[in-house]
Amino acid sequence: MASTLLRRALLSARLIHPSATFPPQTSQILSSLSTVQKRLLFNGTVKTYTVHNPKTTGWIRCMAFSAEAKSTRSVSTNEPVVSVDWLYDNLKDPYVKVLDASWYMPDEQRNPIQEYQVAHIPGALFFDVDGISDQTTKLPHMLPSEEAFAAAVSALGIENKDDLVVYDGKGLFSAARVWWMFRVFGHNRIWVLDGGLPRWRASGYDVESSASSDAILKASAASEAIEKVYHGQAVGPITFQTKFQPHLVWTLDQVKRNVEEKSHQHIDARSQARFDGAAPEPRKGIRSGHVPGSKCIPFPQVQHIVMSILL
Repeated sequence: MASTLLRRALLSARLIHPSATFPPQTSQILSSLSTVQKRLLFNGTVKTYTVHNPKTTGWIRCMAFSAEAKSTRSVSTNEPVVSVDWLYDNLKDPYVKVLDASWYMPDEQRNPIQEYQVAHIPGALFFDVDGISDQTTKLPHMLPSEEAFAAAVSALGIENKDDLVVYDGKGLFSAARVWWMFRVFGHNRIWVLDGGLPRWRASGYDVESSASSDAILKASAASEAIEKVYHGQAVGPITFQTKFQPHLVWTLDQVKRNVEEKSHQHIDARSQARFDGAAPEPRKGIRSGHVPGSKCIPFPQVQHIVMSILL
């Protein structure tokens, strides 16, 4: 009977909250729910009501869930962003993991891991853009190998079944880089937080002022896993399987060939001064100027326009 009632409740989108008191057989049924059903249970809109219990002398307070389309499974992977309101509603979903991917240019003199420890979205993990990179080159944060990326992401506790939301401290900057990295390695269920941490805080949502020891250990473990892979050492269990998507990244040879063939338009997102070679590069040893035939669309200006709209 309980099984029939529960099935009817699920089909009619009226779900009993799992923290309520149930008869033993109903609890057993709840524990056997599928992943999708559990997502609905934890992501629905709570509604309370009072019903009479014929086996007792009084009334009992119950909770029901209306299975509105709040689960991350209802968010299209074709949409690159989610709102801060959406994240707030889904923050406690055990299948949603949040990544702080803050990174800053060297001349800004800002430390992303320190800023993460001071304030971050509750439960967020720190993704080290510089650390999770190709260790065989002196160039900064180049794309790591599949094996290295899988090892680092697994050390963070991320699995292929997870839905990821990534943000940064500027609002819209390095988070997009990490969004792209995951998609390059075959994980499409990732979204950038619209407006990032500035929008989250401006909306009045809480931040954590200190990182848990577990979060810091995971960030360190991810960097260590990368180094082990490039040194041919064994790493911990791999929970994230990669599937490289070559169409999402160009090699240097492809760029050189396109300079001659001009089949695609190269876009340079740096400032106009750096593009023109009038301003020095913020990294030592990098020549000024731009790739022949490229056009300049300065990201700082685009970012300013976007953030003005968002905030």
